[in-house]
Amino acid sequence: MNTAMTKEGLEQILDQALQDVTERTAGVRLCQGDQPLGEDLCTVHITFDKGFGTSLTLCADTGLLVRMAQNSFHEEAVSPEDLEEFSKEYFNVLCGKVAGAMFRATQVAAHFGPPVFTHGRYEPEGQAAQIVLTYAAEGNTEGAQLIHHVPKP
Repeated sequence: MNTAMTKEGLEQILDQALQDVTERTAGVRLCQGDQPLGEDLCTVHITFDKGFGTSLTLCADTGLLVRMAQNSFHEEAVSPEDLEEFSKEYFNVLCGKVAGAMFRATQVAAHFGPPVFTHGRYEPEGQAAQIVLTYAAEGNTEGAQLIHHVPKP
C-alpha cells in the first residue's frame, strides 16, 4: 500500500473508513487521540494477500468491542463467541471499505484473507508497523488502535 500513495493519504483512508464503519455498524463514535489501551485487549488481523503485501490490525479494549457488539446486536448479553463473530465481521466490513478506497485511489485491486481474532495483542511476524492510529471512544476511557503493517526489509 505504501508505494501506491502517500502515507498521509493512506492514513486518511484508514481513519475515514474506521470512523464511518464504527459509527454505522456499532453506533460508537471514535476520536483520534492518545488514549492508552488497557490490559484486557482483543485483536483482529487480516493480510492483503493480493494487490498489496501488507496487513491491517485492530487492537482494542475488550470492553469497547463488547459495547460495539451490544449496540450492533441490540442485546445486553454478548457471549465470547458473539464477541469474536462480531469483531471479525466488523473488521471484514472495515477492510472491504479500505480496499475499495485504495482501489479508487490507486487502481490496484486488493484481496484479503479472512479476519483472525485473538485475545490479547497480536503482532504479525515479519512485519513492522508503518501507521498506528490511536482512538478513544467518545465519552469513555476505552480505546483502540488501527495498525497498518508492511513487510520488514
